[in-house]
Amino acid sequence: MCQLECFSGECGLQVLHTFCLVFQAPIKATCEDLSCKTGFPEDVHSAVVSRSVHGGQPLLNVRFRSCDGNKKIHFGSSEPEDFRVGEDGVVYAERSFQLSAEPTEFVVSAQDKETQQEWQMRVKLTPEPAFTGASEKDQRKMEEIIFPWQQYKHSSPLKRQKRDWVIPPINLPENSKGPFPQELVRIRSDRDKSLSLRYSVTGPGADQPPTGIFIINPISGQLSVTKPLDREQIASFHLRAHAVDVNGNQVENPIDIVINVIDMNDNRPEFLHQVWNGTVPEGSKPGTYVMTVTAIDADDPNAQNGMLRYRILSQAPSSPSPNMFTINNETGDIITVAAGLDREKVQQYTLIIQATDMEGNPTYGLSNTATAVIAVTDVNDNPPEFTAMTFYGEVPENRVDVIVANLTVTDKDQPHTPAWNAMYRMTGGDPTGRFTILTDPNSNDGLVTVVKPIDFETNRMFVLTVAAENQVPLAKGIQHPPQSTATVSITVIDVNEAPYFAPNPKLVRQEEGLMAGSMLTTFTAQDPDRYMQQTSIRYSKLSDPANWLKIDPVNGQITTTAVLDRESIYVQNNMYNATFLASDNGIPPMSGTGTLQIHLLDINDNAPQVHPKEATTCETLQPNAINITAVDPDIDPNAGPFAFELPDTPASIKRNWTIVRISGDHAQLSLRIRFLEAGIYDVPIVITDSGNPHASSTSLLKVKVCQCDLNGDCTDVDRIVGAGLGTGAIIAILLCIIILLILVLMFVVWMKRRDKERQAKQLLIDPEDDVRDNILKYDEEGGGEEDQDYDLSQLQQPDTLEPDAIKPVGIRRLDERPIHAEPQYPVRSAAPHPGDIGDFINEGLKAADNDPTAPPYDSLLVFDYEGSGSTAGSLSSLNSSSSGGEQDYDYLNDWGPRFKKLADMYGGGDD
Repeated sequence: MCQLECFSGECGLQVLHTFCLVFQAPIKATCEDLSCKTGFPEDVHSAVVSRSVHGGQPLLNVRFRSCDGNKKIHFGSSEPEDFRVGEDGVVYAERSFQLSAEPTEFVVSAQDKETQQEWQMRVKLTPEPAFTGASEKDQRKMEEIIFPWQQYKHSSPLKRQKRDWVIPPINLPENSKGPFPQELVRIRSDRDKSLSLRYSVTGPGADQPPTGIFIINPISGQLSVTKPLDREQIASFHLRAHAVDVNGNQVENPIDIVINVIDMNDNRPEFLHQVWNGTVPEGSKPGTYVMTVTAIDADDPNAQNGMLRYRILSQAPSSPSPNMFTINNETGDIITVAAGLDREKVQQYTLIIQATDMEGNPTYGLSNTATAVIAVTDVNDNPPEFTAMTFYGEVPENRVDVIVANLTVTDKDQPHTPAWNAMYRMTGGDPTGRFTILTDPNSNDGLVTVVKPIDFETNRMFVLTVAAENQVPLAKGIQHPPQSTATVSITVIDVNEAPYFAPNPKLVRQEEGLMAGSMLTTFTAQDPDRYMQQTSIRYSKLSDPANWLKIDPVNGQITTTAVLDRESIYVQNNMYNATFLASDNGIPPMSGTGTLQIHLLDINDNAPQVHPKEATTCETLQPNAINITAVDPDIDPNAGPFAFELPDTPASIKRNWTIVRISGDHAQLSLRIRFLEAGIYDVPIVITDSGNPHASSTSLLKVKVCQCDLNGDCTDVDRIVGAGLGTGAIIAILLCIIILLILVLMFVVWMKRRDKERQAKQLLIDPEDDVRDNILKYDEEGGGEEDQDYDLSQLQQPDTLEPDAIKPVGIRRLDERPIHAEPQYPVRSAAPHPGDIGDFINEGLKAADNDPTAPPYDSLLVFDYEGSGSTAGSLSSLNSSSSGGEQDYDYLNDWGPRFKKLADMYGGGDD
């Protein structure tokens, strides 16, 4: 016998249950068999379960009586998406849901798999009432439905086998204050009388994370909780209890224990946002939806602890009504309840929203607040209005893209919105479309702009009627007119206009060949200014490519200055264009241009010429034809067809050649004789055109006669061409040779000049200016004087040398000091040189004298090793007692700080 005992005194507020499944000996089995009826024992079964149902949670056992223990019964549910019936008759929740206050009904069916016979029973589930601390006696009245015992006749006496038993959920409130561990329930098996059993529980909260929340006494089976529970973390625990003997053998099937954590109101509502932003159009009617605010509560949303209610605590500003908005206390929807929203008066409302749990109970519920900011959006309820009835402007004539007037309007709607932006249009006064009105996007002003030139002599004033309206139509119900109108008076200012030629361009037809000084035509201009005092118009020539024309500055008469030639390069398609300028004396002076087009008619003033000028033929009779073409700059009828003939003189022309006309512009020249020696021949050809009178000319055709192969191609063209080298080619060759010689000569002169400049840069030092002998710069260094073959006598004073020791000029080494000045080097004077070199030396000397860190001349200097000795002897004679002992060295004090050491050593008398 398995028992489940509850310790009501230690469970606190939880609902305690006692479950007992008892095996009893079938004393009255025969009687029961006689009264057995297969099916459900009742048609309707009612059960009380917890309000919160979790998926997989066992709810109750259905009791089905089978008189034949061998029947295989299959159970089903009419609500398979919510409830499932196992093969053992246990009803499970298929999903997690919350039972409503009304009873939940569904049908449980049982079907015999062999005979397909079916039985049904209606189940009514009633949610248990809210926990009120009922006594254990009342809790035990909760009815439990279990399967009946099944009878099996294995041997006498008869034995019964029980089905698995189900423990209803255990409800445990969260945040319990203890003491802990707190006993919940006792699990027992009826076999503990004959066996030594050990009890254990498994599942999340026991041996699985979070571990250690529930423990069981392995000997007594007492299940306890070790610490307070938090429903917001884990709402329910699913444990499994086990009973085994000391050897670990299972003696009872594991039973499922569900522990539901009962919610307590320990969480305050929290808004998703602390500040909510919404909009509502101005002029909205009552009942207009504005926005929705939402708060959440971590407590059970299906219990009063998590059921929130909303309300508005305050509204700012409170005009035009302190209650402009209301809120749905369950959904948080904010709507308008009063009319009078006007953005031009109140642009924004601020509401303080409160959310309270416990269904808004002000005494027991927890509350929180948030801010709802509602912006009143603009609608077009105010049309634009002109600030004046009449606007004025003026514009100079012939000016375009000029703003002549600014139209200003006022609009109370929100700036820079379609309800504020103004559009202007002209309703009258401009039939020709000379004006347009643009809108300034920043100021919303209308800019009246001229788009077509206006002539003062035609229109001196315009009176325009304009209208202004918004980009969007006015909202419905607005009593104002949709647009505003005004008048714009525009005065046209007269300005000095440029004279104009009429017609422009002017076409004149004239035969070519008109002599210079002939009058061609008169080209005059008109002044459009009828209301200005103008004296006269002056004319001048602006463009005359061939310089053929001139114009009289007063009357505009045009005469020729050269012969008009149609064949000139300045004539295109028989048309010659010249441009003239007409200027008035207005303020400011204005000028206009006119184009004179002269259509030149052709006369026969050009004789035809042969083309090409050169040809090649064979020296034999066949093949020897040459095709030529006549070219005439004139046009019909002064051009072709042409007549071709050979002149009578010299007689060799007609004897050797013949010409035949093949078309109006083409002829064929060929040999008359059988053989003509190879060479270059000038063949004159007389060509006459068809003009009236005719024009003819004799053109020379240079014919190159050569030896030909079988195909008629010349084989000695190169020889003939070389023999007939033209004068132009010879001149070109000579020019190339002369240019090449000039370049070579320039290069030689440049090289000599550079060599002289290099020699001139060598600086000659005058012996009188040198106080330290000669210091020469060498480009090479050696090991000293021993490995150099130098004439050391050159280091001595040059004045002591004999004249016969002087080396001739030209063989002296470059690194030697010149003894006598050569002619190309001027002798330096003893006075300071005023040039750049002297200035450079003086500046350097001053800088060295004023440098306190510079060492004196007589300081110890370190030189590189240059050998073991020198034939020149020692130069260190400053310390010698025989070198000028009686000399006065006081002048060393005047030489600056560099000679201070020497002045101290040798100056100052005996010291």
